[in-house]
Amino acid sequence: MYAACTVPAIVLKKENKDVPANYKDVLDSVNTTKIKWKDFFSDPYLNALIDTALRNNQELNIILQDINIAKNEVRARKGAYLPFVNIGGGAGIDKSARYTRQGAIDATTDIEPGKQIPDVLPDYLLAANISWEADIWKKLRNARKSAMYSYLATTAGKNFMVTHLIAEIANSFYELMALDNQLFIIKQNIEIQQNALAIVKLQKTAAKVTELAVRRFEAEVLKNQSRIFFIQQSIVETENRINFLVGRYPQPILRDSWIFIDLKTDSIQAGIPSQLLQNRPDIKQAELDLAAARLDVKVAKANFYPTLNITGAIGLEAFNPTYLVSKPASMMYNLGAGLFGPLINRNAIKATYYNASARQIQAAFNYERTILAAYIEVANQLSNINNLRKSYELRSKQVKTLTESIDISTRLFRSARADYMEVLLTQRDALESKFELIETKKKQMNAKVNIYQALGGGWN
Repeated sequence: MYAACTVPAIVLKKENKDVPANYKDVLDSVNTTKIKWKDFFSDPYLNALIDTALRNNQELNIILQDINIAKNEVRARKGAYLPFVNIGGGAGIDKSARYTRQGAIDATTDIEPGKQIPDVLPDYLLAANISWEADIWKKLRNARKSAMYSYLATTAGKNFMVTHLIAEIANSFYELMALDNQLFIIKQNIEIQQNALAIVKLQKTAAKVTELAVRRFEAEVLKNQSRIFFIQQSIVETENRINFLVGRYPQPILRDSWIFIDLKTDSIQAGIPSQLLQNRPDIKQAELDLAAARLDVKVAKANFYPTLNITGAIGLEAFNPTYLVSKPASMMYNLGAGLFGPLINRNAIKATYYNASARQIQAAFNYERTILAAYIEVANQLSNINNLRKSYELRSKQVKTLTESIDISTRLFRSARADYMEVLLTQRDALESKFELIETKKKQMNAKVNIYQALGGGWN
């Protein structure tokens, strides 16, 4: 018994969940994650897409079935530490060989005076059987608790998937709006360039410029006309990416892209880092996985101890069906208990125990890594929001300056005080600056979405 109860010593890892007191330059404890996604995203078209995706997205529905599987596992583990009762009936025949102990007894024993036991003896049975493993070491209850934590971890994983899905749809939606604005800008710019081309052709007719100037302007117009098709293809692919996330076949995505440049980006409050432990679904999932892993160590440890099994049966049994109702003569019952524990060759039990310990250490490291990654993700996005805001302000000034330069260069060119290349380069720089402004705006909106996700918003 001593050998059976000896458990190899292992070292369990204690997780470190300490985080910095606050983020850089952030002292307010108010957290944006308290805002539900329907209020955080004010665009009705975007909200409609997210709402549809939460119902139809295939990957999310697959995870929901994983939750059902985990829930059923909890039910199975719960039933394992309750008694098992089976009820049923049976019939059979039995003939013992004459030259055996039982056969010799049957040949000389009478049930009633003058009547021997028949050679072929029927047997009819109607009984209830019970078997129960007494959970004296809490092995079965800990297994049930472990399954419960795994179920809750699966639910947290679903919540993390929801935040990721919402963020992916929102980012794609803002990318689509940015592409619409770029398409509008390039068409507007082509109109300006075509006007400039007409001026250059007049100048050539007046022998003020050469054919080279005309060709350069024509090439610039053709280049930008070609760019239109690349943007249109990007729009199609982005729309279909959203349709895939929403769980439907390709169809147009409704949006008001003209408001894109005026969208607000300064409504984020990060709170304090310790709030991540409650708000981030992936941190909660890692925490629950760790709790389940620790219980699995206890379950594996209980395998070293003896197991107490209790069995019993009660019912009616007779060699003639008509005697089954002859109580108490036809009554049968039995009750037994056994205590068994591993004595030698415990390698399989040790391997299970060491593996459970290793998984617990893995889960602790994973929990720490998830917390660290979450903090760094938030810190990066906070810095990104600040730098993008400054960049956007400067790019806005650049666009204004270059847009004004187009008119200036055109007037100077008409009066022969500027070279045609100055006009061409000014138009080209103005177009690129507008594209970069739209790109910066898109990054600002992406940063707003990403910080909301990084803080753990969206799943509630």
